[in-house]
Amino acid sequence: MAKSIVLIPTYNEIENIENIIRAVLQLEENFDILIIDDNSPDKTGQKVKELQVSETRLHLLEREGKLGLGTAYITGFRWALSHNYEYIFEMDADFSHNPKDLSHLYHACVVGGADLSIGSRYISGVNVVNWDIKRIIMSYYASVYVRFITRMDIQDTTAGFKCYHRKVLEAIDLDKIKFKGYAFQIEMKFTAWKFGFKIKEVPIIFTDRKEGSSKMSGGIFNEAFWGVIKIKWQSLFRKYER
Repeated sequence: MAKSIVLIPTYNEIENIENIIRAVLQLEENFDILIIDDNSPDKTGQKVKELQVSETRLHLLEREGKLGLGTAYITGFRWALSHNYEYIFEMDADFSHNPKDLSHLYHACVVGGADLSIGSRYISGVNVVNWDIKRIIMSYYASVYVRFITRMDIQDTTAGFKCYHRKVLEAIDLDKIKFKGYAFQIEMKFTAWKFGFKIKEVPIIFTDRKEGSSKMSGGIFNEAFWGVIKIKWQSLFRKYER
């Protein structure tokens, strides 16, 4: 079994954190977990420390404040690479991503030969639960817009549920990844695609959070809209050589 770790950034996820950790740790693939907590006022980090006493596969990085999703993942990527993990996952803490689907992403890489597997809401229709129609339309057509600008053949371009083989993260210059919200997810996929890595979308059902509050904001969508144009423009002046 390849050494694998699930990265879960957190900010005020006390309602979800213990349950999501236990759900991941009970999977047969024996995934490790790295929580990257941005000094949650609700003591999410403290709860993780309590769980670490009995869970040797649970790790924690604490940051000084709310610094953004993209920087949280990059911090986690660097830690995972330095600790010799072969497969590195991204997942939300709020159960919008079903922990059981981690197995499907893993097998898409290990058995299916993908370098990057994506838990896709749109590869087999629109598979989203508990979103209103306005949000579904906004998300779906955001991916259409990204595909139009970038020409990537990826249906769910803003997805945040992924499995990377370490060689993808080693090839990408993480210092050049600048975006923090939805645009971060787009930038990472686009860069992996430009490097020619094999990308596979795995159908999932995305369920909106039941506990805690959403971190979504208008600024995140704004960043994504203009960020896609910037990502495409900058790519015209960059060589993608492994």
